[in-house]
Amino acid sequence: MKRPGPRARAVAALTKVTGRALGPYQSAVVRIGFAGTWLFFLLRELPNRHELYGPDSPWSWQLAERLIASNRAFTVLMWSDSSLWFEIVYAVSVLASLLLVLGWRTRATSVVFMVGVLSLQNRSVFMGDGGDNVIHLMAIYLVLTRCAQVWSLDARRVRLRGSASAGAAGPVLWGVLGVVLAYGALTGRFSTGWLAAFAALWVGLGLWWLVDRYEPDGDARAVLDVLANVLHNAGMLVIMAEVCLIYATAGWYKIQGSRWQDGTALYYPLGLDYFTPWPGLSGLLAGSGTLVMLLSYGTVAVQVAFPFTLFDRRVKNVLLAVMMLEHAGIALLLGLPFFSLAMIAADAVFLPTAFLVWLGARTAALRPVRGRVRRPGAREPADARASRAPQDPVVAEPAAVPR
Repeated sequence: MKRPGPRARAVAALTKVTGRALGPYQSAVVRIGFAGTWLFFLLRELPNRHELYGPDSPWSWQLAERLIASNRAFTVLMWSDSSLWFEIVYAVSVLASLLLVLGWRTRATSVVFMVGVLSLQNRSVFMGDGGDNVIHLMAIYLVLTRCAQVWSLDARRVRLRGSASAGAAGPVLWGVLGVVLAYGALTGRFSTGWLAAFAALWVGLGLWWLVDRYEPDGDARAVLDVLANVLHNAGMLVIMAEVCLIYATAGWYKIQGSRWQDGTALYYPLGLDYFTPWPGLSGLLAGSGTLVMLLSYGTVAVQVAFPFTLFDRRVKNVLLAVMMLEHAGIALLLGLPFFSLAMIAADAVFLPTAFLVWLGARTAALRPVRGRVRRPGAREPADARASRAPQDPVVAEPAAVPR
């Protein structure tokens, strides 16, 4: 059989990139993971929010104003130094995180989520850690992706009502965002770059709603789908590249450290009160020099090797599981749960589709059927099984969803 030529392969690749949004399950997991991590962080720090990002922060409003004037970072918290404005921004950030986890009007809520993350983190740049930096970047990348094709209220609305734009909530949300955008533009709150970016997003949201509502099968919708698919696939590629860059730089920098070279790097954090939520467990681990050395060397080896394993699916999946377990261990032993959750959410972009489909099916099987909780081992009605079962759990792609 004659192999296709370079031109045919290029056409096939272009068709694949523009024809559909790749990795729908992976993008959904990344969406849920990062929005959930930020939501849990905001809720946990609710009693301390004024000291972290608000009027009682050691990094005062005046200091933040001077820094932002020099680095031109974006934050709506600098629009006013009133406590009421801070509470509004914090509450909206919590709400946007929850809605993004649920996948409600994701195209708009992903933008609000990004604004909340940037506004709070840029207000007090010295309050975060590596996990906050990852959330900071991923919040921007998520805006580009169609991350609600599965496991979202938007996908459910498509199944039930035929369109993700159905209902009055979309135009109302679009109008509210337009008022905020107009206020920021008229008062000079936005820099030129951010104003152009938000204006383009706002116009794009409105155009998508109009086309999806009044011309869902026309040429305009086809063009928008192609543009959305290209942006989504580019965004997913950037997310994967970002994860590889994080691990590669972390691993190679560790190699240069003397404590990592002699295998004692893990020993010293286990003796610090700040990083020992379970002193007994930390002391038990620190008491084994062989285990400390193996974990220290293993961490460096896995981080350096991971980007190169992407060419072999089986080896990649093994190292991916090892890294997720490593981050779970960091959360438990060193007391850094949100850093670990952020990194696990970033790792999820490489999870195999078959595993995610299986995981979704198992999760769906735990839900109540027709208002009743099904007993373990009880047989589910045939119509319920048929409505939920995918046609091909390995290769099937979800139906087109406007997000």
